[in-house]
Amino acid sequence: MADSGMGCDGQGRKGLGRRTLLAAAAAAASVTLARPARANVPADGSPFAGGGGGAVASLLSVAERDRDLGWIQDALQVAVELELSTLPPYLCGWWSVKDRDSEAAQLIRRIVDDEMYHLGVVCNLLVAVGGRPRIRDAAPVYPGPLPGGVRPGVTVRLSGLTPSLVHDVMMAIEAPETPLARDVGLTIGAFYGGLQDAFQNVAPGLSTDGQLAVRIGADDLVPIADLDAVAQSIETVREQGEGTSASPEDASQDDHLAHYYAFAEIYHGRRLVQSGDAWGFTGEAVPFPDARPMAEVPTGGWPDPSPQVGQLLDVFDSTYATVLGSLDSAWAGGGPASLDAAVRAMRALESPAVQLMELPLPDGSGTYGPQFRPPS
Repeated sequence: MADSGMGCDGQGRKGLGRRTLLAAAAAAASVTLARPARANVPADGSPFAGGGGGAVASLLSVAERDRDLGWIQDALQVAVELELSTLPPYLCGWWSVKDRDSEAAQLIRRIVDDEMYHLGVVCNLLVAVGGRPRIRDAAPVYPGPLPGGVRPGVTVRLSGLTPSLVHDVMMAIEAPETPLARDVGLTIGAFYGGLQDAFQNVAPGLSTDGQLAVRIGADDLVPIADLDAVAQSIETVREQGEGTSASPEDASQDDHLAHYYAFAEIYHGRRLVQSGDAWGFTGEAVPFPDARPMAEVPTGGWPDPSPQVGQLLDVFDSTYATVLGSLDSAWAGGGPASLDAAVRAMRALESPAVQLMELPLPDGSGTYGPQFRPPS
């Protein structure tokens, strides 16, 4: 993992602010929808089951005075769904790269770790305010849209690493706020800013019972015990991924490129560097890696797989179900033991995934790959 204590990277480049889904979520909330507080709560009392098509816009349309504890819980569940949805496409891209020591592979692996850390932060926050993260229920189906109505028009798909996947999926998910803000009139960090303001206004009681502590990549996930820690944790996620400005000049605590710019380096094949007042992808080469040619998973999954392919798909999907179920359990009283089980199962996903990526499709258009479809 990268050394987060460095003030600049190996190229002498100043660390850049990182941003991911929830800034895009804020930018996506361009439609004002009338939503009484808690109006979308299903009959079972769980907030926003499935994060259906306008959850983010609905949340941000609620007047600040009406953003109560239930609003906070709803917002955090949507955050869980958004962070979870990025992992399968990023993992497929990473697994497909043959040389794991390549710069592109290391960039993607770091971003996967970041997204897992962000998922842990929002799960801890949700538990702190008396909620329970619903992770298995939040697992999306691919190809499909992002949860909560974020970035309409973007279809998230699973495939091996290609320039198209990097540009149309990875960079599209992580797209900078600035161009979007011209269209929607929202400031960067509106979603997290609203969430942080709601915490301060409601001042809910916080419990550390059921929260988890673990090292994830370069970050330490820790229990959140008071409003100062809430503010710090939200600010950390904003600074790392969801709420900094889209300008490359803005430094991050850990001196890494924003996810969008890291993916853009892979796409453009050059490091992002500053020359005078301008930034451009004109630095040292970032060679596009040799990747296994996993084809895009079609709607409904791979049709008529052979027995060998079907067995590997079953192994992968059963293991994926274990990951999701163990994560659910970890924040529902299972604690570190369940989290350890989730980590072990997640590591076990790689072997069947890579084996699938080595098996050619009957039509010669590429190879198979994981579907991320847990058995029902």
